[in-house]
Amino acid sequence: MRRRGSLLRFLILASTLAILGCGMVWVVGIVLFGVPQAITRLGPASPELNPFQRTLLSIYLLSKERALDAPAGDPAISFELEVLQGEPASAAVDRLQTAGVVFDGTLLRNYLRYHGLDVSVEAGRYNVHGSMTIRELAAALQTASLSADFFTVLEGWRVEEITAALPGDTLDFEPADFLAATRVRPSRFSFADELPEPPSLEGFLFPDTYHLSPELTAHDLVFIMLDNFEAQVDSELRAGFNQQGLSLYQAVTLASIVEREAVVADEQPIIASVFLNRLALGMKLEADPTVQYAVGTQADGWWKTSLTFDDLEFNSLYNTYRYGGLPPGPIANPGLSALRAVAFPERTTYLYFRALCDGSGRHAFAVTYEEHQRNACP
Repeated sequence: MRRRGSLLRFLILASTLAILGCGMVWVVGIVLFGVPQAITRLGPASPELNPFQRTLLSIYLLSKERALDAPAGDPAISFELEVLQGEPASAAVDRLQTAGVVFDGTLLRNYLRYHGLDVSVEAGRYNVHGSMTIRELAAALQTASLSADFFTVLEGWRVEEITAALPGDTLDFEPADFLAATRVRPSRFSFADELPEPPSLEGFLFPDTYHLSPELTAHDLVFIMLDNFEAQVDSELRAGFNQQGLSLYQAVTLASIVEREAVVADEQPIIASVFLNRLALGMKLEADPTVQYAVGTQADGWWKTSLTFDDLEFNSLYNTYRYGGLPPGPIANPGLSALRAVAFPERTTYLYFRALCDGSGRHAFAVTYEEHQRNACP
């Protein structure tokens, strides 16, 4: 009873302090209830939680600590949980509770939230059962088992690569139908008016894992990818593109080049800055991936790895060694990090970069051409 009384007193005081806007809730929790026990008994909390949230969740979970390590639901129940693309963790927990795998869905939701695991439940299938504890279920929900019903589009794939990777035995349409659907102007999307003539959706088929159902048509799948693009490329990103003096279409085009150039993700904002600096000075981009896109064939795996001097002279508007400015359109479908790199590039004066000689995939950056030459491999 003394423990419950302490908890009640703390909650009343915490609520009062929260109303007053006081940031000392976490300190009061330490004094009255020993909240640091949570770090030992629950593990570290998500850094995304503010002190008030962290305190209340800690106390809530500590008060139900026994339930965390007991069977979460009916031990006789086994269940295959399917989480769809873009679905929140709370919806998955609701289905687990309905199935009897979890009796206390609120406890599982709060445990996931405390650890920041609610945002890392990915699309896929999960084999779970009622004899698992809350802790075990939370861990299991971090590793999806992808089946033929799920299809992953990788960052930097061009339309032809997506088409070739489609699982023909799962879908009720031919790959050629999908390719044709990527060449139709989708009027309801914000970027439709920027597409060239004839239209191509290269660059807007957002890389992600998608759920495939038997009744899905080629146009359905394309529109699901475009809807995902619209959801991911939010007002913050669009404002960033505008700050760089780029339209949405131009930004996606540049992001596709950054996606293909960068091997290490943390270099993307620097590579984006190089290309933006060159554009601002009227210099040609001279980006190898644009040539690879222009000359690539299925026999090359669509991306010719060893470019020749003749390739660099290939007459295509996509060849940024021959033509200034951005190419006519995207050369691949960039992921979110490449898009963010274009919206929020590093502030540099670099105009050149080349691969380091250590095989790491990283680059040496330079301001002058002389420095760039010195960065060449021996």
